[in-house]
Amino acid sequence: MRIPMLHRFILLCALLSAASLGGAQTENDEAFTLLFPEDGVPQGWTVRRWNDVSLPAATGVQWRVQNGILRGSDPRGTWLMSEKEYANFVLRYDFRLGTRGNSGCALRAPLSGDPAFDGMELQMADLRYNPRAKPSELTGGIYRAIPPKMQVYRPTQWNSVEVRLMGPRLRVTLNGQLIHELNLDEQSQAVKRHDGSSAPPVKSRPRKGHIGFQELSRGNSQVQIRNARIKLLDTE
Repeated sequence: MRIPMLHRFILLCALLSAASLGGAQTENDEAFTLLFPEDGVPQGWTVRRWNDVSLPAATGVQWRVQNGILRGSDPRGTWLMSEKEYANFVLRYDFRLGTRGNSGCALRAPLSGDPAFDGMELQMADLRYNPRAKPSELTGGIYRAIPPKMQVYRPTQWNSVEVRLMGPRLRVTLNGQLIHELNLDEQSQAVKRHDGSSAPPVKSRPRKGHIGFQELSRGNSQVQIRNARIKLLDTE
């Protein structure tokens, strides 16, 4: 029996769609490790001061996981830093901020100094926190150094991030949109710390270090993180 041309076209589209879904499923089945698999105080992590992670947070200040959601510290002004170091990896997580939320994701940061300037910080904040913020100080920016290609942050909603670091190559997507495709060796922008002094350019920052999440929100609107997971990449 001959199949009409229209039916052939529909069948072809269905087959291509199935193949595409199969590829996506393979991608989703990659060997990621959950960073916060249990409720309670995160194990394998340490709470440090927001502007110098060589210093511990005040006594009793904690981050906690509740119903699978990591919640930032109260009071504000801390980093939750991994005890492990990472070099080449894919990091995925979802985050949500309150009305005056301010957070960040530390990448390859040392356990000394400020991750925003001595490692890299992928910023999470909007103009409601700082109406005078520059593009590199808004969500998706490499803090004070490199603005995102576009601003696709969804205020007060859950936002999905994927960070891929392999040697000098950094690729970041936010809510499915590519916001960074960078060769870090080429990033020589002048960067100023909060006190006005010069920070190392991004190209000179470590290629191995700790990851972490920051809490600087105001008005009892702590950052929330869920589905945080990481996959280590082999050195090429």
